[in-house]
Amino acid sequence: MNAPELHWEENGVARSARWHSETGATPPKRVIVADDTLTADMAYRHACEGVGLLWRGDFQNARQLLQAITRRVDKRPRKPVETQLEAFNQHRQVQSQRARILGMLLIPFDAGHTIPLRRAPDAHPACEAAHVPGDAPFVASLRELLGLIGAYEWRRKGVEIAALNNRIHPHYGVFSPVRGEYVDLVANTPMPRGSVAFDIGTGTGVLAAVIARRGGKRVIATDTDARAIACAHENLERLGLSGQVEVEQTDLFPEGRVSLIVCNPPWLPARPSSPLEHAVYDPDSRMLRGFLNGLKDHLTPNGEGWLILSDLAEHLGLRTREQLLEMIETAGLRVIDKLDTRPVHGKARDASDPLFAARSKEMTSLWRLGAADA
Repeated sequence: MNAPELHWEENGVARSARWHSETGATPPKRVIVADDTLTADMAYRHACEGVGLLWRGDFQNARQLLQAITRRVDKRPRKPVETQLEAFNQHRQVQSQRARILGMLLIPFDAGHTIPLRRAPDAHPACEAAHVPGDAPFVASLRELLGLIGAYEWRRKGVEIAALNNRIHPHYGVFSPVRGEYVDLVANTPMPRGSVAFDIGTGTGVLAAVIARRGGKRVIATDTDARAIACAHENLERLGLSGQVEVEQTDLFPEGRVSLIVCNPPWLPARPSSPLEHAVYDPDSRMLRGFLNGLKDHLTPNGEGWLILSDLAEHLGLRTREQLLEMIETAGLRVIDKLDTRPVHGKARDASDPLFAARSKEMTSLWRLGAADA
């Protein structure tokens, strides 16, 4: 498939370049050239109208302009809502509009990921780490570029995981284990007898690593995303666990039956608005249902499936506890036990967050599941 192109006129000459967007955003239909003379108010007005601003001025001034546009976007009033579901839907709509407006400030790239602007950073390492094609010039949004650079710093520094007494290094586009409470649940729950385990949707490989460190002689970690596969491989090798953990690119389950199968699916049953949101949103609970419906056929007698799931969806009105229990029962499973912990991330205590009423009640649980007829 050919990459989309961005078209504009500059100095009376029609120009074009390849368009790159990690979020899947389409290129703006109208583009004007902008520089340091553009005011924040005018930039905000153009961005709200869907006009792309191709920057030719100082890079650091572009960053300041993006911050100024952000302040104007965030001052927009919100309509009163009566339910948490309305609050969630409004929040997603606001976030989508915010991303669209802020994505209108555009940065040119030469081949090799070089940014031909004054005081521009060296973006090559971050772009290369995220596998952004650099064989030809292209244009991308400044907001996405800053996201790439921020993700690259996370990857370099890593995230401290107490259960491993080490760091996990998330790649761009792979869900970072910054919410350590679900990792601690896996680290502290008594493991069933058996030497082989599956980690479904492994992401960074953090749960596979925890299981291996706890005595799992062989762990098979699966994921469908190529970035996650590469990320898990790198982390497991760094931790010295490549001999214990196999990483397989497949949808849900590998072949065979094992005594322990762990899955931490996306927690919210809603449609992702970009490829990067697939780690958070599970449309129609596809992954959750797939895990539950296939679990029984991949467990040994008396084996356990560990489902790590937040109940935020229940507090937002996206799914009820009764619906979850019905999914479990329909899949021929029973609940052996449920271990709960409260999130410790900042938004759970931030009363200004539009979803605070739901987040303040959130509980993260590890559901120990077994075959109903076992």
